[in-house]
Amino acid sequence: MKKVILVDDSATVLMTAQIALKPLTDAGTIAVETFEDPTEFLAHIEQGGDYDLLLTDINMPQMNGLELAKRLKTMPSVKAKPILAFTTENAPEMVQKGKEIGLTGWVVKPFTPQKLQMAVKRVLRIR
Repeated sequence: MKKVILVDDSATVLMTAQIALKPLTDAGTIAVETFEDPTEFLAHIEQGGDYDLLLTDINMPQMNGLELAKRLKTMPSVKAKPILAFTTENAPEMVQKGKEIGLTGWVVKPFTPQKLQMAVKRVLRIR
């Protein structure tokens, strides 16, 4: 079972994403864990937490998603793990900055359940 982490400061978005991913969690393909605060997620990773895929919002008050990704890319235990931006932000310069940091891809909100499932399946190579 693959572990997918969602980091977004909106509880509504987290709940919507969990519902969208329910067919994959019900099938036992993935497990989803959520964090509303990226600094709490970083602390979780620093204490030995792990994941197979991270979906992170870009615009959050505590720390933006690009900064979070940049920090994760310096940590040996998770630096090779895929990160998807999960955001309303899709300006070309922002996407370019994400690529430079090492983001795997971009899921634009609002999303459909199918679009989110496809992105997760594609990155985790799930059929």
